[in-house]
Amino acid sequence: MNEIGLTHILVISTLLFFIGVYGFLTRRNMIIMLMAIELILNSVNINFVAFNKYIYSGKLDGLFFTLFITAIAAAEAAVAIAIIINLYRNYKSIDINDADSMKY
Repeated sequence: MNEIGLTHILVISTLLFFIGVYGFLTRRNMIIMLMAIELILNSVNINFVAFNKYIYSGKLDGLFFTLFITAIAAAEAAVAIAIIINLYRNYKSIDINDADSMKY
């Protein structure tokens, strides 16, 4: 019977991290960039949970860090979406390339 080990989880987390980095660096839409940042944060959460399970199985430090990062990510997403909606209402665009022309 095949068991999922720490290496398998770390490979998935690394792939998720680099997909997020690629999405952040190549996309010009602010919503897509926000989703890429969320992918990066979720890959870090996977790492915390995996290391907590396989290395420090008796402690809950990794799970507490994961809850903390999830709460920070939710607050960050709410603020970022509010800023993006405000930019769209004022300038009718959420493209990063148009950011230079967005002056008050």
